[in-house]
Amino acid sequence: MTDPNPVSGSPDKEPATEAQAAQTAAGGTDRGATMTAPKQPTEQPRPTLGRLFLDNLWAANTVTVTVLALVLAMLFGAVLIIVSDPDVLATYSYITARPGDAINSSWTVVSEAYANLFKGAVFDPEASGFQAVLSPISETLTYTAPLVFTGLSVALAFRGGLFNIGAQGQATMGVILAAVAGFALPLPPVVHLLVALIAGAAGGAIWGFIPGILKARTGAHEVINTIMLNYIAVYFLSWIIIQNGVQNPDRADAISKPVDSSAQLPRLLGDDLRVHTGILLAVLVTWFVAWLLNRSTLGFELRAVGANPDAARTAGISVTRTYVLIMVISGLLAGLGGTQMVLGSTANALTPLVVAQIGFDGILVALLGRVKPWGVLLAALLFGALQAGGNRMQSYSGISLELVTVLQALIVIFIAAPALVKAIFQLRAARAARLQTSLAKGW
Repeated sequence: MTDPNPVSGSPDKEPATEAQAAQTAAGGTDRGATMTAPKQPTEQPRPTLGRLFLDNLWAANTVTVTVLALVLAMLFGAVLIIVSDPDVLATYSYITARPGDAINSSWTVVSEAYANLFKGAVFDPEASGFQAVLSPISETLTYTAPLVFTGLSVALAFRGGLFNIGAQGQATMGVILAAVAGFALPLPPVVHLLVALIAGAAGGAIWGFIPGILKARTGAHEVINTIMLNYIAVYFLSWIIIQNGVQNPDRADAISKPVDSSAQLPRLLGDDLRVHTGILLAVLVTWFVAWLLNRSTLGFELRAVGANPDAARTAGISVTRTYVLIMVISGLLAGLGGTQMVLGSTANALTPLVVAQIGFDGILVALLGRVKPWGVLLAALLFGALQAGGNRMQSYSGISLELVTVLQALIVIFIAAPALVKAIFQLRAARAARLQTSLAKGW
């Protein structure tokens, strides 16, 4: 007879006892609970501050790309310095016989050139006396002041989606009205300076209003308009200098009357050093532009129009009004940059070349500064240092001043091509922010 209650077990083995069956069931339950229970995440230790710094040091962030772009520009500049020196170049004709001559001569000429660049722009360790020690930084700040204004002019327009190529013409109109107000209006010292600055700013604003209203009303491209207005401003400057009441009666060449001392910007470090209060005004205006872009309603509308005019129009923003305001404010800033050239220490009278190239250099400054206000200020400081140091490099090392312009162009090329710098140095992707290539929106 078969057992009506058979004990479960393997058919090939002896039946399992009750204790074994209970143990097996308990084990299966434990294993099932183990399999179904969620795994507790293992807590990762937080990286230290030093580790984070090392991880981001070779990442493609803005600071690293900028520094490496400067390094690349200096390396290419060193090659140009070597090639432009015939004596050094001659040592390469027998480099296989005596390679030390080529290496030593190349190092000597490059190190001497860059040493003079530093001494002329920042600090000369061999200088003695208050004036000699502060003269390099004074020259750098003097060249920096007008570039800050023209750089901000171009950057502001870029952020609004417009390409203001007319900063040169706007600065020219600014310098004309500032100079005329400086020698034609008999006013007290402080009032005279303020009136001259306002006149220069108004001249630039008017010259910016013209392409702005044409863009807003007719759709005429601002690049063409501003380029044409540059020529008009230059020829107007050449014409007005030789007019009666403007030309200096004691001179036969094309030069205007000198600006009264009451309309000139005070110097910060005495009459022997050229740095003036224009650099302080430049810092103040930089702060204002940063506040305008990031904190004000107008700045929000400006950035919205620059990002997408159609979406901004749909949101109720007047694109026409914004375009006009962008160009007016940009022209005003460029006009203030022009006032620095005649109310500061660069010159005190109108000449055909009084504006130099500050408007066109402002485009490079804006690009190098990532079209952001404080970045523009730092970029202008770098360009001012290159200009001041380049003068000493030309005088002491015999290197052409045009090489400094080449260095500026190389810096902008590498800055504007972050993918190239990243590929050359094999940079990792940035953790905090991804590099953007749109210059109009900034990095």
